[in-house]
Amino acid sequence: MNKQDKIYVAGHRGMVGSAVVRRLEKDGFTNIVTRVSKELDLTEQQAVRDFFAQEKPAYVVLAAAKVGGIHANNTYRAQFLYENLMIQNNVIHASHEQGVKKLLFLGSSCIYPKLAPQPLKEESLLTGPLEPTNEPYAIAKIAGIKMAESYRRQYGDNYISAMPTNLYGPNDNYDLNNSHVLPALIRKFHTAKVKGEPNVTVWGSGSPRREFLHVDDLADACLFLLKNYNEELFVNVGTGEDLTIRELAELIKDVVGFEGELVWDSSKPDGTPRKLMDVGRLHAMGWKHKIGLREGITAVYAEFAKSELAQV
Repeated sequence: MNKQDKIYVAGHRGMVGSAVVRRLEKDGFTNIVTRVSKELDLTEQQAVRDFFAQEKPAYVVLAAAKVGGIHANNTYRAQFLYENLMIQNNVIHASHEQGVKKLLFLGSSCIYPKLAPQPLKEESLLTGPLEPTNEPYAIAKIAGIKMAESYRRQYGDNYISAMPTNLYGPNDNYDLNNSHVLPALIRKFHTAKVKGEPNVTVWGSGSPRREFLHVDDLADACLFLLKNYNEELFVNVGTGEDLTIRELAELIKDVVGFEGELVWDSSKPDGTPRKLMDVGRLHAMGWKHKIGLREGITAVYAEFAKSELAQV
């Protein structure tokens, strides 16, 4: 990759896309192309084809997606399936039409079967039923992996895919109705601290285990893969370490400085019992995460505390 190569980052306003743009700029890339959704609706095929024909990017990072937590995935099932399929179909096909040199498709750890052996190896894809609450999103992401794989097999296109574990970091979504567990807990504990509330209620039993990766580490891995990886099989991106939701809640409670009690609402769903990624392949290539969980959460909370959402 040359520093002047034109790189299109789809979804540059999201948590992942914005981190990828920051990482590319840090590395000295000067020709990064972006479009907000008002300028380019990625679900509209002709608009996407016109954009690619006009811009002709050399590299594409496909980080645009409709995303959310358990509640959002389960409630907006049709939207999650339709919009994600349309976005990736349009971007991948237009990339092929315009001869994009290399494309990186970003998926999610939810592509794996609900009860796949832990830690999750890349080879476990399509070996069993998915977690029902986020099946539409997972199916869309699996289709994206297979699109990249199929364009490689049929046309020789250098399209690669990476599957990140649970992410957190700058530009995260703190909406309590459809955010992921880590930002939701930060907001809940902060609000309770400011209001002097005696306790905070957390969904589920606290027993599921989850792995968390800072989005800046993911962006670093994306650049590493763009420079060094050219194979068909998608790559897991994570830390290879997990903790229970209860342990996560205690950690966030400590970082935020909330001194009340935790109440567990076991009437709410837990989701998958465990989702730990096997990151052996990525480690073997020479990449490893750098940001520890406490360090990352501390930085994220400091940023959140200055935001409008924190003004309770």
